Amino acid sequence: MPTYGTASPPPGTSTAEFLDAFLQNKSELFRESREVLRDSYVPARLPHRDGELRQVAEVLAPALRGDVPSNLLIYGKIGTGKTAVVTQVRQDLQRRAEAASKLTFVTVNCGNIDTAYSLLQNIGNTFAKNDADRIPTGWSLDRVQSAMRRLMDTKGGTIILVLDEIDRLVARSGDNVLYTLSQINTELETARLVLLGISNDLKFTNHLDARVRSRLNEEKILFDPYKAPQLQDILQDRARVAFHEGVVDPGVIELCAAYAQLESGDARRALALLRLAAEMAERDHAKRITRDHVVKAKNRLEKDIIIECCRSLPPHCKVLLYAILQSYERRRTGVLTGEVYDNYKRLAERLGLPPLHARSISNYVSELESLGLIRATIVSRGRGGRTREIQVDVPISETMPALEEDSLLAPLGRPKSRGQTLLTNFDNPGRTGPY
Repeated sequence: MPTYGTASPPPGTSTAEFLDAFLQNKSELFRESREVLRDSYVPARLPHRDGELRQVAEVLAPALRGDVPSNLLIYGKIGTGKTAVVTQVRQDLQRRAEAASKLTFVTVNCGNIDTAYSLLQNIGNTFAKNDADRIPTGWSLDRVQSAMRRLMDTKGGTIILVLDEIDRLVARSGDNVLYTLSQINTELETARLVLLGISNDLKFTNHLDARVRSRLNEEKILFDPYKAPQLQDILQDRARVAFHEGVVDPGVIELCAAYAQLESGDARRALALLRLAAEMAERDHAKRITRDHVVKAKNRLEKDIIIECCRSLPPHCKVLLYAILQSYERRRTGVLTGEVYDNYKRLAERLGLPPLHARSISNYVSELESLGLIRATIVSRGRGGRTREIQVDVPISETMPALEEDSLLAPLGRPKSRGQTLLTNFDNPGRTGPY
């Protein structure tokens, strides 16, 4: 029986036969699990991050003796190993059985949190022992804070709260919630809270109130981007575990690292390129992973990043992005924030969503810009004051259909002609920018 990859079944082969063959035959490229090539996997060794591991451990180590560590802010661009380092230090701390009972880690990805209410509710419910203890939706913010403190005191000990992508939380809901968390130890009785923020924005604290800055800026660690040779070392380590010996062509690792170096030294991008190149080779029934597979993977990944980014946005941010794309598509040039806001309000009302205030939408515009989806330039209108002109940095032909796939925005979707493929621009298939 032939060995199949994950491509479409050969002619005359049913899908069921293909899947059976896939299960019965081992991959000729991958050893066992391809999870080692995902950014969620934390290896036993983190190349070129020994110094950062030690710094984070030095800050948090007092918790092993029952003392309260300093608050910590970790900065660095995407894919520089910040989350992986914190995860490894957390695992090392929790392996000390004596400290496990008095040390608790709570990790919150702020990219998935829209409001201060959601954050405090999420933190409090981490400590709920049963449904009766859980904080429901609908309480006042003060009552949620009180319930969260009660649940934290019930747990007791040192609680290290890891706020990943903390800058996105502030962009959406302001810094009041950080002030609340930074001074909460004055109200706790048996528990003590330590804040550990992780940010991709090197200027994140510049936007904080002075009171919050003074409480948070106890310790800072900056993660520098990886250089191409360092990315090669990371990929070589993972490739030895992920692949059978001899299946990776010379130059594949180097090309993945070079592409990722162009993306500001993003190790996640390098790993994703290598994994996707291997999967494409497997679908082609190839015996080896070649540089051509890396090039194909790069083109595919650029489309996938747009789609995944759109799917991960909060509801109102999705509506705003759709409004921007719609306005930009009509004008074929930059659009002003006032026009975008008016269009956003119309779309939100059409979808049955109460429109947010202009200030909240302004924060969302900044977030979309930080994600590389748009560019917002301040322009002067004379006596009319200053505003922002928005340019789109993603292909509309791919981004709008990706948003329309979301059940929230599905009612906004435009009718598709017969035979139209979702993410293909037949009129101009080679186009990579907005039109």
